[in-house]
Amino acid sequence: MQQDAVIIGGGFAGLSAAYILARARRHVTIIDSGTPRNRFAAHSHGVLALDGKSGLEILADARAQLAAYPTVTFLNGEAHAAQGTIDDFHVDVAGHEPITTRRLLLSGGIEDRLPDIPGLTERWGKTVLHCPYCHGYEIGGGPIGVLSTQPMSAHQAAVVADWGDVTLFTNGMPEPDEETLALLERRKVSLQPGTVDVIEAGTCDRLRVRLKNGRTFDVKALFVAADLHRRGTIAESLGCTLTETPAGMIIATDTVKATSVAGVYAAGDNARAFGNITLVSADGVMAGLGMHQSLMFSGHS
Repeated sequence: MQQDAVIIGGGFAGLSAAYILARARRHVTIIDSGTPRNRFAAHSHGVLALDGKSGLEILADARAQLAAYPTVTFLNGEAHAAQGTIDDFHVDVAGHEPITTRRLLLSGGIEDRLPDIPGLTERWGKTVLHCPYCHGYEIGGGPIGVLSTQPMSAHQAAVVADWGDVTLFTNGMPEPDEETLALLERRKVSLQPGTVDVIEAGTCDRLRVRLKNGRTFDVKALFVAADLHRRGTIAESLGCTLTETPAGMIIATDTVKATSVAGVYAAGDNARAFGNITLVSADGVMAGLGMHQSLMFSGHS
């Protein structure tokens, strides 16, 4: 049976879009591998009425609620190819028959790539963090590090300064320009030159940032701007236009999350440079609305 929509990626954006379409009694298949980007974080913050609840728990609740709609199908797996044109797309999923669909939503396949520094990856989502708005309050002030990975890291350090006493580890990146240096001085951010060698356990449950020159700094948390990496090449194979951002390449979309390819939509972290649960969920809602209206006015709704 041809679907009205196939959603590749059952995270916050994908499930939000599915909810809109399900309530419009449209047939939707959600393809998901069960590896959401924020699975490393024990708690989510800044989500209205759900503060402190884990992202995995929120997703599980959403899936259970969506499962009550008879036109929704969940497919565990990973889509590895898609082709076709509007009203006749074909999605290939390993171990399953190809799925035909009228509309396609790309809402998954994003992962964070961290610098290759020992001790960093295993602390990701715990004491190595990306968003002060999500995790800064729980740090409770005190010494905080920011690891420079890109030109915007200096701006990140200036923002994080509202949550503690910040040291920006330049880690071989060029020194900020004069205007940025003046901003960091106003925000009382300390610059620490030198290359970071390893992240290890410090005293009193803190992290120890060890430089290659032997100097060490104990901090309560370390913020890192990771590179966004889109898994797979479905967007490229379909011909979707991409756009470059400070966080990496994302899929270009309009206000209703339509891509440059008719019938293909994109929502979530693969279609925005910076986001959180609330923002990507809102993107999913807009994509759901856009897809539904497109189906309505296509001439054979």
